[in-house]
Amino acid sequence: MSAGRISRLLIANRGEIACRIAKSAKSFGCHTIGVYSDADRDALHVRMTDESYNIGPAPVQQSYLDIKRLLSVANSARADAVHPGYGFLSESVEFAQACLSANLIFVGPPVSAIRDMGIKNKSKSIMSAAGVPIIEGQRTHGCSFFLCVYRKMWMF
Repeated sequence: MSAGRISRLLIANRGEIACRIAKSAKSFGCHTIGVYSDADRDALHVRMTDESYNIGPAPVQQSYLDIKRLLSVANSARADAVHPGYGFLSESVEFAQACLSANLIFVGPPVSAIRDMGIKNKSKSIMSAAGVPIIEGQRTHGCSFFLCVYRKMWMF
């Protein structure tokens, strides 16, 4: 892999999103590597990638969510990058970090961003500091919303 260029991309997803990623990557001259479960053997995304690997049985916990298996395929296929697609592992700090630890480019946000955006209060603070309009949420000064409504209704 040359600096800043991905030459072999593992697409760690299935279906329509894997097809879109494969099509886009190929338009940049990138070799695409697909994965599929037993149930997806004949799926379109398998045919659209340059090479594909079986990653296990149909249940996603045993295939598309199996980080060790996906990284093993990436290594065997000599991938230099992994695109998670959406869903499955796209918001997984563990997966993004595992890719980096395996010297693979994670095609997604930095691990710190995934971690911070997964914590609601922290993500709101970061967005607010960046000038992004946010909804503050219900502020009830120590009482639940329903208790405050009840108090107002009964005037105490």
